[in-house]
Amino acid sequence: MVDAEVKRRPGGRSARVRAAVLDATFALLSTRGLEGLRVAEVAERAEVHETSIYRRWGSRENLLLDALIEVSEQLLVPDTGRVRDDLIAYARDLAAFLATPLGHALEHALAAAGDDPDARRARERYWVSRYERSRQMVTRAIERGELPDTVDPRLVIEMLVSPVHFRVVMTREPIEPEMPARIVDALLAGVVGSSGTPT
Repeated sequence: MVDAEVKRRPGGRSARVRAAVLDATFALLSTRGLEGLRVAEVAERAEVHETSIYRRWGSRENLLLDALIEVSEQLLVPDTGRVRDDLIAYARDLAAFLATPLGHALEHALAAAGDDPDARRARERYWVSRYERSRQMVTRAIERGELPDTVDPRLVIEMLVSPVHFRVVMTREPIEPEMPARIVDALLAGVVGSSGTPT
């Protein structure tokens, strides 16, 4: 699961200011949610000028993206030795994270962000980071012979997480406990095809 307690980042004054602002954003999101987050309150809690936040992040949405992306990057990538177990555990942890105030805020911040350069860079950073880490589950499975080497790791990850994100953002339905296993079994059956489901 995600560790929502974000550690202080090392570095100079700029890094310390960023850490203070992000920590203040996490704290306010956890207590007030996305709708109640105000840049002025973030600045007061972080003990920085509000104009400094706007100068660095440009908008409230970009601040949200930066803060929440940092939290989401702490999603663990399982390594159980079996691709089915890895994918199920990852989907369950993702669903659990998205059900938290921080996860909920991340999804809606990503959906609501505009197309300015900062927002585009933040989205790219988010998805590239997620893919680079989570693809390891698929590449390990290929190396173990559980999946054919023709499998596209990125497509597998996209097919795994898309139903979870869809439920949270689009239909706003709960993720039933058995849903991750159902998604993974359907995914592996389609990926492996006539080779059968990995054991």
